[in-house]
Amino acid sequence: MELLGHLALGFDVALTWQNLLLCLIGVLLGTLVGVLPGIGPATTIAILLPVTFELPAVGALIMLAGIYYGAQYGGSTTAILVNMPGESSGIITALDGHQMAKQGRAGVALSIAAIGSLFAGTVSTFFIAGSASTLSELGLMFGPAENVALMVLAIVAVIVMGKGSVLNGLVMVLIGLSLGLIGTDVETSKARFTFGIQELRDGIDFIPLAMGLFGVSEILRTLETPGDGSVLNNKISGLWPKWADLKASALPILRGTGVGTVLGILPGSGTLLASFTAHMLEKKISRTPERFGKGAIEGLASPESANNAAAQTSFVPMLTLGMPSGAVTALMIGAMTIHGISPGPQVVTQRPDLFWGLVCSMWIGNAMLLIINLPLIAVWVSILRIPYRRLVPAIILFCCIGAYSVNNSTFDVLVLFAAGLFGYALSRLDCDPTPLLLSFIIGPMLEENFRRAMLVAHGNPMTFVEKPISLTLLLATAALLVVAVLPAVRKRREEVFVE
Repeated sequence: MELLGHLALGFDVALTWQNLLLCLIGVLLGTLVGVLPGIGPATTIAILLPVTFELPAVGALIMLAGIYYGAQYGGSTTAILVNMPGESSGIITALDGHQMAKQGRAGVALSIAAIGSLFAGTVSTFFIAGSASTLSELGLMFGPAENVALMVLAIVAVIVMGKGSVLNGLVMVLIGLSLGLIGTDVETSKARFTFGIQELRDGIDFIPLAMGLFGVSEILRTLETPGDGSVLNNKISGLWPKWADLKASALPILRGTGVGTVLGILPGSGTLLASFTAHMLEKKISRTPERFGKGAIEGLASPESANNAAAQTSFVPMLTLGMPSGAVTALMIGAMTIHGISPGPQVVTQRPDLFWGLVCSMWIGNAMLLIINLPLIAVWVSILRIPYRRLVPAIILFCCIGAYSVNNSTFDVLVLFAAGLFGYALSRLDCDPTPLLLSFIIGPMLEENFRRAMLVAHGNPMTFVEKPISLTLLLATAALLVVAVLPAVRKRREEVFVE
C-alpha cells in the first residue's frame, strides 16, 4: 500500500502539463540525438545543463532523463536502416538489425526494437520503484567510512568495466581526482593547485568541463570522418510484425530485459556492455548460432531490450545512493547540485515528489516513444540528409553561450575549449573520458567523507575495516581488482571491447 501511495504521488507530479511537456521535449530530443551520429545523450545533456537553471528541479530531471532513454530508441533507427549507430549501444543492434533491413524487413526490425524497448523500459521502471525504498534505507545506514568504501568501489568498477585498458582507466581517474582538488580547501580556506589563477579559487566548474569533454571533443572527432554526414533515404514498408516474429522475439526480449536491468545498476557498465552481453547470451543458447549477424531477429530483440533496461536502471545508484553509474548519470548529479539537491538516500525521503515524479515519468516517456517514433521514422531519416558540418557552428555557439552563462565568465569558455581539445586528444589516444568525469565528481565527496571518518575515529585508519559494511565493500573492491588483473580475464576483456 505504501508503494501505491508513492506511485500516486509520482503520477500526480508527472502528469502536470508542464512536466508532460518537458518529458515530451526530452524524448523527442533524445530520439533526435540518437538518430544523429556524433552527438549522443551525454553531449546533449552537457550542452543543455545551463538551460535547466530556469526550470524546476523535477521538470529538469524529467527532461534530461527523457533525453537519455530516448536516445536508446533513436540510436536503433539509424543502426537498422543505414548501419550507422547514433548511440554506442546501437552498434550491437546494427549487427542483425541492418541485415534484416537489407532483406526487406526494416519495418519489422523497427517494430520489434520499439516493442522490446517499451517492455524493457516498463519492467526496469517497476524495478526502480520496487527497490528504491529498500536501497534508500540501506543508504541511510552509511556513515563516512561506508561512503568512502562505496566510492572506492565505484571508482574501481568504472576502471575495470569501462572500455579501454585498465591502465588508461586508472590514469583517467587520477586526472579526474586531481582536477577535483583544484580550488579553496574547505577546512583551511587556502587555495590549492590554482597556480596563482584567481578564477580557479572556486575550482573548475563542472558544466564547461563536461561540455568540453563530451561536446566539443565529439564535434572535432566527427569532423574527421570523410563525407558530408548525409545518408540515403530508404523505403520502409510493413511496419507491423507477424505472429511468428512476435513469438520468436518474446523470450529474447525477456532475457535482454533481465540482463540490462542487472548490468545497468553496476557502475561503469553502461548500455553497451548490456547490449553485448545480451547478444552473446542469445548466440550461446541458440540452436543455430550461425544465423547471428545475418539477420536473426533474436539478435536484434535481446540487445535492444537490454540497452533500454540498462539506461533506466542506471538511475538506481544515482537516486538512492548518490553514486553515478556512467557519464549521463554523472551529468544528472551535476543538474541536481545546480538546483541545491544533495544526491543520496535522503532524496527518497526528503524529496519524494522529485524521486517518484521522475520514476513515473519514465513510464509516460516510454509510452510517448512508442506512439511518436514509428510514425516519425520518415522524418528522422530525412533529418539524416542534413550534412553534419552545417550543424557544427550552431552546436559550438550553443556550447559557448551555455558555458558563459554559468558564471558570466569568459574563463569558463576557455575551460570549455581546453577541455574539448583535451577530450579530443584522449580520443586519439584511445582513452575514455568517462572515468575522468566520474572521479571529478566523486573526488571532493571522497575527500570530505575520508576527513570525516578519520575525525570520528581520531585518526585511526582501522575504522574502514572495523565496520561490516565498509569492510564488505573494500573486500569486493579487492576481489574486483584481483579478477581484473588475471591474465585470462584481462585477455577476454580486451577481446570483448575489440569485438
